Amino acid sequence: MVGIRLRWFEYSIVCILVLNRVLQLTAAVSAELFFKPFNVSYDHRALIIDGKRRMLISAGIHYPRATPQMWPDIIDKAKEGGADVVQSYTFWDLHEPVKGQYNFEGRNDIVKFVKLVGSRGLYFHLRIGPYVCAEWNFGGFPVWLRDVPGIEFRTDNEPFKEEMQRYVKKMVDLMKQEMLFSWQGGPIILLQVENEYGNFESQYGQKGKDYVKWAARMALGLGAGVPWVMCRQTDAPENIIDTCNGFYCDGFRPNSYKKPAFWTEDWNGWYTTWGETIPHRPVEDNAFAVARFFQRGGSFHNYYMYFGGTNFGRTSGGPFIITSYDYDAPIDEYGLLSQPKWGHLKDLHAAIKLCEPALVAVDTSPKYLKLGPKQEAHIYSKVVRTEHLNSRQSGNEIICAAFLANIDDHNDATVTFRGRVYTLPAWSVSILPDCKNVAFNTANVGAQISMKTPDSGLPYFSNTTGTAHLSLHKEVSYLSKSWMTLNEPIGAWGVNNFTVQGILEHLNVTKDTSDYLWYITRVHISEEDMAYLEANPMPVLFIDKMRDVARIFVNGQLAGSKVGKWVGVAQPVHLVKGSNEIAILSETVGLQNYAAFMEKDGAGFKGKIKLTGLKSGEIDLSKLLWTYQVGLKGEFMKFYDPDRLEMADWLDLSPNAAPSVFTWYKTYFDTPSGTEPLAVNLGCMGKGQAWVNGHNIGRYWSLVAPERGCQETCDYRGAYDHDRCATNCGKPTQSWYHIPRSWLKTSGNLLVLFEETGGNPLEISIKLHRTTTLCGQVSESHHPPLSTWSHPQGKRSIHHEAPEMHLKCDNNHIISDITFASYGTPHGSCQKFSQGHCHAHNSFAVVSEACQGKNSCTISVSNSAFGSDPCRGVTKALAVEARCVASSNAGFSDL
Repeated sequence: MVGIRLRWFEYSIVCILVLNRVLQLTAAVSAELFFKPFNVSYDHRALIIDGKRRMLISAGIHYPRATPQMWPDIIDKAKEGGADVVQSYTFWDLHEPVKGQYNFEGRNDIVKFVKLVGSRGLYFHLRIGPYVCAEWNFGGFPVWLRDVPGIEFRTDNEPFKEEMQRYVKKMVDLMKQEMLFSWQGGPIILLQVENEYGNFESQYGQKGKDYVKWAARMALGLGAGVPWVMCRQTDAPENIIDTCNGFYCDGFRPNSYKKPAFWTEDWNGWYTTWGETIPHRPVEDNAFAVARFFQRGGSFHNYYMYFGGTNFGRTSGGPFIITSYDYDAPIDEYGLLSQPKWGHLKDLHAAIKLCEPALVAVDTSPKYLKLGPKQEAHIYSKVVRTEHLNSRQSGNEIICAAFLANIDDHNDATVTFRGRVYTLPAWSVSILPDCKNVAFNTANVGAQISMKTPDSGLPYFSNTTGTAHLSLHKEVSYLSKSWMTLNEPIGAWGVNNFTVQGILEHLNVTKDTSDYLWYITRVHISEEDMAYLEANPMPVLFIDKMRDVARIFVNGQLAGSKVGKWVGVAQPVHLVKGSNEIAILSETVGLQNYAAFMEKDGAGFKGKIKLTGLKSGEIDLSKLLWTYQVGLKGEFMKFYDPDRLEMADWLDLSPNAAPSVFTWYKTYFDTPSGTEPLAVNLGCMGKGQAWVNGHNIGRYWSLVAPERGCQETCDYRGAYDHDRCATNCGKPTQSWYHIPRSWLKTSGNLLVLFEETGGNPLEISIKLHRTTTLCGQVSESHHPPLSTWSHPQGKRSIHHEAPEMHLKCDNNHIISDITFASYGTPHGSCQKFSQGHCHAHNSFAVVSEACQGKNSCTISVSNSAFGSDPCRGVTKALAVEARCVASSNAGFSDL
């Protein structure tokens, strides 16, 4: 009996332990549930989430273009800006750099990123691709993929389909394993297979059409349990949603009535290439495009990009895409808000959300009214059954939302809608959540303007008047006056070089492990040749075609360089009697990211390389023996690695040293105090790459943009393209480069540069990237704050609410000074304000009391806020300019 009791006791203990373990596992699983599990489907009108149609705003954020330490703040700012969804590609080349070897660490930790999004209560749209374009190196394909026998990319080709399916399945299975799909309690509500294939499908003929059908079947067969999309794919199969990418998608209709209208890429900016101007898209036009999309039946909209970030390392594609991927986004490359774009779009999103009940209730197309030659209204109205709270009674209620558009790109218009008169600025949309009162107009910007230092290259344009002005600190904070230097060998440097006859294709040799590949051969010049050369022009080295950069050295001396994409080279060369070494350095500056038949594009040289101008005639160098050397000695020896510095014989750099080509530089610097992002100015250098504490911060190149092509004023009205409103003419395309704070120590940070063309590292400077100046300009005629529409005590009378000015410094910063304030009729634009004939004498005092010493403030634009009416019968405005400083520096000058 005692034995039985003991066994029963032991059994009970085991049961308790097992139960405890089950509870622990349940708690662990519950902790990972970001939502109560829900299903996602769709109908002809919208995505259906947990049984309800939704109007969704998505923010494009690419996880590897920021550090994990930056992710939470960026996601939070996207949510605060009104986003419901975060969208990102996956990057095959990062996750599988070597076939079968996966990397999900650091900036590649997509699982961590998706979980952070879910933890903020946001949904996720995962664009697996695996081709992504994205101005990313090789469009996201790993370069090893082109070496698979018999492969042809993105067509009905078995080797490619096998590799593609393996990767897509890997990503879907990973998300399932991590419980990240909506039906598992995760945030993922949408997936994407392929990307803009419709742009190239016709070049593949029938095999392209078959590939589209296969890709759809393959994706659907993975059992992800959420809808799939294909963007720019008009022949997307029945169970795949085809979507729109572009500057405008209000006229887009999917290829079936059963599918909703989705906008997967709203290009709120554009990418930048070396030696070109920086594109800028005015927020008035961007807001107009978004409002028109929802006005005309759209339901899912994504900003490409909401945060662009940085092309760290060698990730930028192109070729010739710069290191910054700021993309004129609402959140800048460093993670700070870009104003007024972020604030104006935030208000737009709030206005659309006010309309959501009506937008999702209407099954058919909205009612259309023509209000004028180029003015129109779309009305979403429906009678719905309502249940009254605390009562068994029910009744009918009309929900109604309207959009009034003026698509005239020159003239404002006055229209009558439902018995009321409305003024519509040119190229604008007014949003009426109740079909009566205007909550928002896309052309009336009331959000603050933020001026930052260092120079972003994107000046503020005051609509169609005024001149662009930038706030820049004038002091120069040189990084270091103590540098060391080391020369990079010209030509072959290691035992891993090899010699073969003929010209090899660049990527076949490097496998993209480096930008650089040396081609080296020798040419013998006889006495007869020398006598001939003395009486004739210099011989010329011809290359039929090359890309992206070729540098030609003869006997260790630079003869010349050429930049271009599959362009010819004709370089005069100086030869000596006897043996002459010709060394040609082929350089890539980002691999092709957008084209058909990408596996055939390659790099380096095509056609013949020949030498002309000799007595014996033309020499076809292509048939000679060539020695190949992949990469730089400094790359191989990792001169940039803090743990390998003793592997090289560094020498002190003389302050009077002349700029030299193919040189390594290093120095140490301390991290500036504070929390602001950091930028290093490499505008004094030529071309190369930079590392901080072993992290590659990207390529740098001081190519200058053309003098012409920029506008003194930017007129947002009319259809936008990336050449409109260009900025930065006559300046280096990029001078400032982001150094993430998480890559830094308090002191003793190692900066290493490889410089190709010559520069002066002694002039390199470092600055905090922060908002230094705020401006606001709000009129009495602006609309009341959108919070008026959803007041906790019920909707207040909109007619009795005054507009408001909101000012906010960066996090951990406060408003230190009010440098201008005028309520009345102020003139000018940001940093050029002046008082008008009407001015409230207490303007400065009122604004200072409301704002000074605070991170943010709100000021009512009304007579009551300033005590009296300074000029009756005149529409008044409030203009303010303020300075921001770090809160730790409050009371001290920051200059």
